[in-house]
Amino acid sequence: MEDSLQIDSSTESESKSKSESKEELKKELKGEVKRELNGKLDKELSTKLKDELGIDSKIKKILSTVDHTLLSQTATFDEIKILCDEAIKYETASVCIPPSYVKQARGYAKNKLKICTVVGFPNGYNTTNTKMFETNDAIENGSDEIDMVINIGWLKEKKFSELEEEIKKIKLLCKDKILKVIVETCLLNLEEKIVMCKIISQSGADYIKTSTGFSKSGANLEDIKLFSKNIMNKVKIKAAGGIGSLDTAEEFINAGARRLGSSKIIGLVKRKYGLT
Repeated sequence: MEDSLQIDSSTESESKSKSESKEELKKELKGEVKRELNGKLDKELSTKLKDELGIDSKIKKILSTVDHTLLSQTATFDEIKILCDEAIKYETASVCIPPSYVKQARGYAKNKLKICTVVGFPNGYNTTNTKMFETNDAIENGSDEIDMVINIGWLKEKKFSELEEEIKKIKLLCKDKILKVIVETCLLNLEEKIVMCKIISQSGADYIKTSTGFSKSGANLEDIKLFSKNIMNKVKIKAAGGIGSLDTAEEFINAGARRLGSSKIIGLVKRKYGLT
């Protein structure tokens, strides 16, 4: 009699366990379906928003290349939040912000946009170890992309191997994160620009970037064309600084730029379409 009760109890326990497993599986499957539907809904809403804004495909293409930027010394987190909101609404490539705001911005924007920050900025003469620390800190705080400034003094002294080695060390820390290398074209001669195309092409970095926006001038069309002729190994070009019109932005893209660093482009789009 006791054996019979034990068997019945064991059977009931197994049945209950199987029933609970089925329920958990159902919940998990429902969760996956819900996440997939929410993802599709977000995409549909985004498309609908773009249609409602009336932005044409040419301007959408420009916006998709923009690192929406705020790097001023007086930047506040309230301003960073507005920057993030605009980047999400207009579907820019990323926001580019000061390192001190990366962690807050990641918490605020979640995974709705890419976050880019700067290393060795704006002068580039930090030690390599300092740049490495900054890179690690930025990635730990949630940065998806790093824009580092080269040591321009090393370039002037023709310390080419040191320049390449520094970029390689930063890229090693970045792993699958995007690394853009700022060369500050307004301070370089023609030979130095071509040398940097070669060094960056050999370094494993993802982009060569024209400017910080904090020196004598920013990107110009001739430099974009020069980079296009001299970069190799699938390195891309980022034009930054002084992009004052949508026509200029389009010219840079047509010349080979795949990213545009700008604090102005969304404002220009708003004015063009009468948006707020």
